[in-house]
Amino acid sequence: MKNKAINFSLLLVVFAFWVCSGKPAGDSSQGDGPALQTVSDEPFVYSNKSELQLELAESRQTALTRAIQKVSPAVVGIHVTQIKSYAVNRGFDDPLWDLFFGRQMYRERVKSMGSGVLISPEGDIITNSHVVEDAVEIIVTLSGGGKYNATLIGNDNLTDIALLKIEGENLPWVETGNSDDILIGEWAVALGNPFGLFDVNNQPTATLGIISSTHLDFGEQSSGRVYQDMIQTDASINTGNSGGALVNILGELIGINTFIFTGGSRAGGSVGIGFAIPVNRVMEVVEELRDKGRVDRGFETGLSVQNIDRFLAAYLNLPNIAGIIITNVEKNSSAEKAGLMVGDVITEVNGTGIRNDRDIYRIINEGYLKAGDILNLKIWRNGDHIDRKLILETPGRSSDRN
Repeated sequence: MKNKAINFSLLLVVFAFWVCSGKPAGDSSQGDGPALQTVSDEPFVYSNKSELQLELAESRQTALTRAIQKVSPAVVGIHVTQIKSYAVNRGFDDPLWDLFFGRQMYRERVKSMGSGVLISPEGDIITNSHVVEDAVEIIVTLSGGGKYNATLIGNDNLTDIALLKIEGENLPWVETGNSDDILIGEWAVALGNPFGLFDVNNQPTATLGIISSTHLDFGEQSSGRVYQDMIQTDASINTGNSGGALVNILGELIGINTFIFTGGSRAGGSVGIGFAIPVNRVMEVVEELRDKGRVDRGFETGLSVQNIDRFLAAYLNLPNIAGIIITNVEKNSSAEKAGLMVGDVITEVNGTGIRNDRDIYRIINEGYLKAGDILNLKIWRNGDHIDRKLILETPGRSSDRN
């Protein structure tokens, strides 16, 4: 009896503890797991309207919007006045008349526009060479509407890069990224002055896309410019965007927007394929423009050459008609130092086969080679193939490079 009374008392204690714990009757939860919580039917109410507005504003801020806000103040609109010359006949559309009396030459002022980006607080601006070529006046507009007369420090037509300068202090500028480190598929933002819209609200237009491809080589163009190692993006680029910034999601400059593919003469607008010069190449050129005002591409080899046709190949008993034959080697020239001789046939330059003399100039231009760089030559001499290294030397100056 006594044991039954004790057991009944313990049961009452356990029941009282269970009731006080707040568990509803019929709760079969076991162990130390989290207690179930009921959800209130009452909606959450913000304490005030400003709290709601603050949370919404924070939710609209993304990495992309922050990148655009960071870079936009450093992007500029560029307006250029150029002098263009053209010829017209003197009233008679007759080639014989033009031969004797010539054509009337006219010059007129032409206005054009483009984009640029500030890369220093002292006012250094990068743009495309084709934006400012033949310019007699360059006006730069900053975000907010400030206008400055710009000075052309230097331009390099081969790479289509130009460096401008405006006078100012503590100007906004963009940080440069690493174009060798970009990934196909990552976000890219193009900022600039398409169709002159910068002038409407004094701020650049931003378009969003991805990096579509890298390391695209288009070779030498009819303009003499060479577009190699280009970045492709589907961020919309249009007339006026040339020279503007292509940035990554961190707000770093990774390229200079330069040209687009269009839909042809009947549909000349953007079709979503644009190309930018990688910033690593841009900055190499900019450093030379800043120091010298130009990129020194003057060099001499001391070689005279002749293209090989089938008659010359047969006369010299050459194995094929590809290549160029050396007809003269100047005394004390880089060609003589390289051990080249009259009669040698150059068949390869820097690993590329040579068919005629134009191929050598193409290799030099597309490789952006300049004085001090080396040409690795493969030559044919007396039935043997021989390798030689030729240093491109500045005219009137020898090179000590090995």
